[in-house]
Amino acid sequence: MLEWQAVDSTRITAEAYDPVSETIYVRFPNGIEWFYESCPLQVWDAFTAPGQSRGSYIHEVLNHKPHGRYE
Repeated sequence: MLEWQAVDSTRITAEAYDPVSETIYVRFPNGIEWFYESCPLQVWDAFTAPGQSRGSYIHEVLNHKPHGRYE
């Protein structure tokens, strides 16, 4: 079971991380959820770092990892 964390961002509303599968999960304002695989803890830490733009990080880093719609 994922532990979603609410995010104060215009791009996403919540995020979650599964350290076992090294997968980041993102919920967008329209309710659609996506997963991004091959994300070790360092990637999660960079994604959630204070002041980090979630939208920019998704565009610049996560979209280059295996990803898809989470259902």
